[in-house]
Amino acid sequence: MLLLGSIVSLSSLYPYHLTSKHTTHPSPLPSLAYNFLQGKRRYDRKQQGYGGQTKPILHKKAKTTKKVTLRLECKDCKTKKQLVIKRTKHFELGEKKKTSGHQY
Repeated sequence: MLLLGSIVSLSSLYPYHLTSKHTTHPSPLPSLAYNFLQGKRRYDRKQQGYGGQTKPILHKKAKTTKKVTLRLECKDCKTKKQLVIKRTKHFELGEKKKTSGHQY
């Protein structure tokens, strides 16, 4: 999926059509709160000592695509909002490059 040019959006805070700077939002990191849950404590206790791996490790990845999130920032009032685009395997952010010479 290729997104070209700048996005024109209507902001509720700033009621004019604006061109905005857009960047892709990074995917979230695993939750740090998981380290303190009862399940994590129980799993770590079970893993201690000899005996190897005690629970199955899931190797099969469920999703083959990722949801693309754009972070839009108004150039005038600097308000930021996020826009979720559909799932895609490949995403490029930028303008189409002009090629010189003959194209087939």
